[in-house]
Amino acid sequence: MRLENKVVIITGAGSGIGKETALLFAREGAKVVVADVNEKAGEETVVEIKKNGEGFFVKLDVTNREQSKQMVKTTMEKYGKIDVLINNAGIVQDALIFKMTEEQWDRVIDINLKGVFNCTQAVVEVMINQGNGVIINTSSIVGLNGNVGQVNYAATKAGLIGMTKTLAKELGRKGIRVNSVAPGFIQTPMTSSVPDKILEMMKEKTPLRRLGEPKDVANAYLYLASDEANFVNGAVLCVDGGLVI
Repeated sequence: MRLENKVVIITGAGSGIGKETALLFAREGAKVVVADVNEKAGEETVVEIKKNGEGFFVKLDVTNREQSKQMVKTTMEKYGKIDVLINNAGIVQDALIFKMTEEQWDRVIDINLKGVFNCTQAVVEVMINQGNGVIINTSSIVGLNGNVGQVNYAATKAGLIGMTKTLAKELGRKGIRVNSVAPGFIQTPMTSSVPDKILEMMKEKTPLRRLGEPKDVANAYLYLASDEANFVNGAVLCVDGGLVI
């Protein structure tokens, strides 16, 4: 029970890595706030959480600042504190730069980068008043290495690394740790439409010769959220099978 009685908000917790993390954290004793734009998926995650723990659903579009504030208000009314925020929500809209539309660029920036700003700013005042807290941002190895056809996505994930390091310096003195996880190629609904040939190429590029699983990333989140990582601040933890060495 490494997160016993801790209150954790996870954005994008309706599916994939976010859902896996929500279920793991509930088993570890956390009270989990499942925040997702997809109400059906979010409620389904809560149903599974309640088999082993406690949690509730909040409908959240991370690009909406008022919804982010309301999420924090609702959590405080129910639990009176917020120990951990995991900024996990994100999307991809891939295209080569000469084919990428302004809409594709703006949508990815709004969700993956501004959405993290909205949720983080909404929760920071609570954590400062508490004198403690943990914020974990979901970056990507693409933010470190780049990737063809993902200039928008790579820009957001590199931006999150810069945001993480800056916030670690700003908020560390307030007792708040801010870290980032950079997943490699992970088998999620986001990769379900990727052709088998590309998936095989991803495996070949990865020294461990397999794709990661959502639980691999969830376990990294667990470590950073736990008191075991209480002197880890401003770090970027790669969960990529050795792809970035």
